Amino acid sequence: MADLIAKGQDLENKAEKKISAWTFLGSKYEDAAELFEKSANSFKLGKSWDRAGSVFIKLSKCHLKLESKHEAAGAYVDAAHCYKKTSTKGAISCLDQAVNLYTEIGRHNMAARYCKEIGDLYELDQDIENASLYFDRAAEFFELVDATTSANQCKLKVAQFSAQLQQYQKAIDIFEDIARQSLNNNLLKYGVRGHLLNAGLCQLCRGDIVAITNCLERYQDLDPTFSRVREYKFLVGLASAIDEEDVAKFTEVVKEFDSITPLDPWKTALLLRVKEALKAKEMEEDDLT
Repeated sequence: MADLIAKGQDLENKAEKKISAWTFLGSKYEDAAELFEKSANSFKLGKSWDRAGSVFIKLSKCHLKLESKHEAAGAYVDAAHCYKKTSTKGAISCLDQAVNLYTEIGRHNMAARYCKEIGDLYELDQDIENASLYFDRAAEFFELVDATTSANQCKLKVAQFSAQLQQYQKAIDIFEDIARQSLNNNLLKYGVRGHLLNAGLCQLCRGDIVAITNCLERYQDLDPTFSRVREYKFLVGLASAIDEEDVAKFTEVVKEFDSITPLDPWKTALLLRVKEALKAKEMEEDDLT
């Protein structure tokens, strides 16, 4: 390891000297880029991740001097993957630079890919506001290259984050839109009930019983088979419990559904919000009587 790090340092020093040298022939930046790349890879092999990341950034700047934005973006991605080992912030910064460069040269598929990767990093860091922003950007880039499936996967993440941030209408709009898109696709139509369930749960969180009733009618119009599935009956049962302000009934409806179709943490969190609101209302009324 020590030998590899020493070799990396030696190559980096040589690259720096190339850049500072004055020369008639050849390109000092081409020569320096070759040395920086070898240096960064030597640091990687020596598991000196921060050093490798910093040299990949220097390599990127050489590529920019040579007006090669594609290679510069690739070097920023290599830097990010080194920084992932030590610094989420550093990785995100480098990936962001790569996204900007790929956008400038019209490589929207690559910009989409790395926007999504930034979103994943923010999600791991539990920063769902920034995660949502980057998944949203990724969806836009995927749409530019007609990668509809990838765009919708990113949009679904945005919908989930929006609901967590209590931006329920935004989440509802996304879930309903993807449900509409999926209806006429034989591969995707079986996911419609799940999208409508998610939209319905967001409606429940808003606490407007009239809106809940209206949305259930709309979902039946959108997909006539929806009224025959468990997801629809689950939403109807929850809406009935909310309308009756019956916490015990609400709990029983959730328990029954969960016993057959286990609820994921996202749905559980939303249902807990609804239940807490229902409990608060029940206590408020008890205080008045």
